[in-house]
Amino acid sequence: QVQLVQSGGGSAQAGGSLRLSCLASGSTILSINDMGWYRQAPGKQRELVATATSSGSINYGPGVLGRFTISRDNAKKTVYLQMNSLKPEDTAVYYCNVAVRTTSRVFNNYWGQGTQVTVSS
Repeated sequence: QVQLVQSGGGSAQAGGSLRLSCLASGSTILSINDMGWYRQAPGKQRELVATATSSGSINYGPGVLGRFTISRDNAKKTVYLQMNSLKPEDTAVYYCNVAVRTTSRVFNNYWGQGTQVTVSS
């Protein structure tokens, strides 16, 4: 199976930093296309945080540009999210999403298990 395992997150004070990691694993993986991060706060819709294509194009969601940085290590099949200057409004469950091309020769999206990020003032 293709699995996304997230690590990092937790609690931080406003103005602090956290780093999230998401590792894609599975023997059927041939390549990885887009990788990204989404978040969902209680009572709110899931929203885009950041995405990164395999060629390096980056897209950030509103409210995180200039504070968060997405990066990826293709050799490690890992995507990272460096979160700086955290605000209480960043409190949410963060999910990674990865488009994986498997031995089926098509891309499928996979989601990580989610990790709680809590920012206190």
